[in-house]
Amino acid sequence: MQTMNHWQRIEAAIQGLATDRTPVAMWRHFPDEDRYVPRLVNHSIEWQQRWDFDLVKFMPSGTYGVEDWGAVSAYRGAPNGAREVVQPAVRTTDDWARIQALDVREGSYGRQNEALGAVAKALGGHVPLLQTVFSPLTTARKLSTDRLYSDLRRHPEAVEAALEVITETTIEFALQAIERGAHGVFLATQQASYRLLTAAEYERFGRRYDLRVLEALRGKARLNMLHAHGDEIMFEMLTQYPVEMLNWHDRLTEPSLAEAHRLFPGLLVGGLAEHGLLLSGSEREIQAQVHDAQRQTGGTRLMLGPGCVLPITTPAPNIQAVIDAAACARHEQALAL
Repeated sequence: MQTMNHWQRIEAAIQGLATDRTPVAMWRHFPDEDRYVPRLVNHSIEWQQRWDFDLVKFMPSGTYGVEDWGAVSAYRGAPNGAREVVQPAVRTTDDWARIQALDVREGSYGRQNEALGAVAKALGGHVPLLQTVFSPLTTARKLSTDRLYSDLRRHPEAVEAALEVITETTIEFALQAIERGAHGVFLATQQASYRLLTAAEYERFGRRYDLRVLEALRGKARLNMLHAHGDEIMFEMLTQYPVEMLNWHDRLTEPSLAEAHRLFPGLLVGGLAEHGLLLSGSEREIQAQVHDAQRQTGGTRLMLGPGCVLPITTPAPNIQAVIDAAACARHEQALAL
């Protein structure tokens, strides 16, 4: 088969058509460096230039969405490079009322799209570029930490009033990202888990706000990916979201790639155990995991990727092993036919 470019490969894979090789995308944080626009831009460009992935998930700090409302975060050495909230903005129920509209062209929100715009210009549209956007309920959780759960059950109106503001802010940020050159968003929900909420609670406080964000992007975004973080996720509910791609910790929690292939009609993104074989496995073990992902999906509607962000110490040879195995898996499949 003739070699495809990134867009051709991704678009064919989404439709379940044959591709010249299995698409691959991996992403990582650049802790503390991501606080500064020029450094984040340089790291993002260098990462893509080094690996030539089929999709670029832009990687701002995971707490960018709460800092303009007063939350304080810090990087404390997490293996995946993520920052954590050390001082929430919502400490009492009354504090939800302090969540007021923001100008997303300013502050932390503004810096993320400024950096994304520079990366988009450098990449020249040759590869799909997604801005990382957190679901409104995920932002509410980061603003309040565990207080969210008691408040949404005891004082739901206070939480919903804040979610209205957060949702409108999220929509404005996402639309600004599209204007700056993103082709869509990587919408991350960290709350669609039965360990945290019931299905009814997520319907009320999560799903309806998620869908408003995605609806606002209809006709403006070229493709979007949904990321379901954590375990015991509400997968069947999430398969109804209007997105082209779906990513979750398939090596750690249900469903498997094989089951998900039956449930979701779009592109599955996963197959790699980022805290397992990808971090410490051999090239042969990584190749076997790639082949297993191919087998589970029949080699269609699959993009190889981590269940979440890569550990920052992921060895370069292991990343290369995935890229090599993806090409070999397709070649060997073609020979078998």
